[in-house]
Amino acid sequence: MAKLNMVEAINLGLREEMEKDDRVVVLGEDVGREGGVFRVTDGLQEKFGADRVVDTPLAESGIVGTALGMAIYGLRPVAEIQFDGFLYPCLDQITNHIGRMRNRSRGRFTCPLVIRVPYGGGIHAPEHHSESPEAILAHTPGIKVVIPSTPYEAKGLLLSSIRDPDPVLFLEPKRIYRAIREEVPEGDYTIPLGRARMVQEGKDITIIAWGAIVREALNAAEQLKGDKIEVEMIDLRTISPMDVETIVTSIRKTGRGVIVHEAPKTCGLGAEIIALINEKALLSLQAPIERVTGFDIPVPLMKSEHYYLPNPERIVMAVKKVMSF
Repeated sequence: MAKLNMVEAINLGLREEMEKDDRVVVLGEDVGREGGVFRVTDGLQEKFGADRVVDTPLAESGIVGTALGMAIYGLRPVAEIQFDGFLYPCLDQITNHIGRMRNRSRGRFTCPLVIRVPYGGGIHAPEHHSESPEAILAHTPGIKVVIPSTPYEAKGLLLSSIRDPDPVLFLEPKRIYRAIREEVPEGDYTIPLGRARMVQEGKDITIIAWGAIVREALNAAEQLKGDKIEVEMIDLRTISPMDVETIVTSIRKTGRGVIVHEAPKTCGLGAEIIALINEKALLSLQAPIERVTGFDIPVPLMKSEHYYLPNPERIVMAVKKVMSF
């Protein structure tokens, strides 16, 4: 079993699924001859041809609209948007058409497509290249939102997303594209959508995170061992639909929680998770839930980006604040 990074794991998943199912097509800017801006689709056009790995114009709304038409007519398109900030021109297609197709047609049509998006900050990129739009997407009925945190998870979640009968936004944390290597099996395996991953068990406090932030939270949990604080760690994996049961079960066990995400604090997913906990486990809480997030500003440029992103030190401070109650 080879040790792969996330780029290689996603490439392997695409390659194997295209070999298995000739309905799967890949389209996007530079995905073919160049192999994508991060080389995630490297070698796919050479193997499967330009009819199944399609280089498109620089027109994000057109890419996603084309994928919608392909899906309705029986294909399983995987569209790539080069960077998260370029996703916003697609929102008309996503919110008004892709997410509504099943309901609009009263079930006559489904929309089995995946939109892959390199997502989040941490690579010292220019403006529009470090966005975290998961809360906007999760607020859109009819679509699923998936964010892997490891290479193994990325391949298994991608295969489930491609096979799902409904549209999936697949957000790939570009900061850890090549930062983690782990064993990733060749061949078929899937990870169910809508189920969180219990990264580690603990008795004192629950940390909830997703994407690249899982690694930061694990580093914080390791530091907290020195203070004899045992952290239970949840990786949401699927933002929508959210695994509420796993969250609530953990909070009822520990009585305390910290939620960590890159996106701005106001109206972020952390607020929604707190609302769910208050609805279903309020009487189990021993302290208010704390959030560690990005700030309510555009993601800074490279010189100041590290001040914006949650880090282990900020997470440790939040945990100690909650534990002090």
